[in-house]
Amino acid sequence: MQVFGLPGHVIRNAGRASRLLGAQTSTIEATRRRDAVARWRRAMKDGLSADQAAHAVPRSTLYRWEAQPAPKSRRPHRMRANGWSRELRAEVERLRCDFPFWGKDKLGPLLRKAGQVVSNATVGRILKSLVERGRVTPVPQLIRKIGRKCAAKARPHAVRKPKDVVFERPGDIVQIDTLTVSLAPNLAVKHFDAYDVHAKWTVAKPYRSATAKNAADFLDKVTAEMPWPVKAIQIDGGSEFMAEFETACAAKAIPLYVLPPRSPKLNGAVERCNGAMAIRVLRNRRPADQHRQHRRARRCLPASLQPSPTPRRPRRTNSKRVSQNMPRPDHPPVSYVLSADMILTRGGLYSEGPAETMDSQEPHLRTLLGFFGITDVTLVRAEKLGFGPEYREQAIHSARLQIEDAVSQPVAQAA
Repeated sequence: MQVFGLPGHVIRNAGRASRLLGAQTSTIEATRRRDAVARWRRAMKDGLSADQAAHAVPRSTLYRWEAQPAPKSRRPHRMRANGWSRELRAEVERLRCDFPFWGKDKLGPLLRKAGQVVSNATVGRILKSLVERGRVTPVPQLIRKIGRKCAAKARPHAVRKPKDVVFERPGDIVQIDTLTVSLAPNLAVKHFDAYDVHAKWTVAKPYRSATAKNAADFLDKVTAEMPWPVKAIQIDGGSEFMAEFETACAAKAIPLYVLPPRSPKLNGAVERCNGAMAIRVLRNRRPADQHRQHRRARRCLPASLQPSPTPRRPRRTNSKRVSQNMPRPDHPPVSYVLSADMILTRGGLYSEGPAETMDSQEPHLRTLLGFFGITDVTLVRAEKLGFGPEYREQAIHSARLQIEDAVSQPVAQAA
């Protein structure tokens, strides 16, 4: 039955109700017959004759309903025999054994191509009979067999974060994640990043690969550089946060909370930190300078992160060209020294005093520049800009003097 013109939820609910009613048809009919027989018997007790009490139902029918309320099956005693041959059934069984996930729509064309005169519907009936006889395995059972055969192993220290645990102060929770950074076509490093959600304090370090041993070493760096004790760590389900890393967390008595699968939003703070670094620093580069930056970054990496040299095929060169390219005493080799000058403007005083531990700007920038091999960093600070006009003028004057000194030193060295 098809119903048109009604809302979709009404049609779906009506379909469910019709299926339920169809499944209980025999029970409903038996209840109706018992009710008719009970009313007939009550009418006879009230003084009516059997024919008057029966009303529109014959008495023979009421007697039959009283003896057997449940309706009999309407299935024919002689069912129609199957119209396929043994050879066709054997061929369908052979093809299904060769292709256990295929149904009638795929096996039918193969049978007709082989010379069999059969429709897809007949192939479906043959498959149903083979499944009922146990000759072939249903597809749902095959899918379940391919899945995981055993439950996931319980981790020794990492657990899901309980609902009653609340983080309110710096150090209560530190999110740790990794980021793959491509410095060259054949050079990639793993950037470990730890982010304190409440204090916005960042600790980062690059490694050659993301392993549990490197993660345990990074944990030592995090606990040493955080100005307050780390009370809990939140990670995703990566393999680099298992084994040695989990053992190190247990040895330091630091709770380790692992996120559910496919839930990066729960680690959103460190994910945004990684995304900001990747988008603003690593991807906003001019194409002409990209190869030069790759070479400088490769040259400034420590020995532990240097890629292994790839063997190259020797090529024939001209002796005159080789002699011209050889280094001469009057032309020493050129070495690059990367440096950076930064100007920091702040409304408060974070370079000294009680707010020094809350300074997350300068350590983050030094770590980020050190990741590219820039260790010679000159800082010019203009602080106390929010303390009033007098402090602002003093801070700007002091910053200008520092800028003049920073500019005059390279000029004096070159002279």
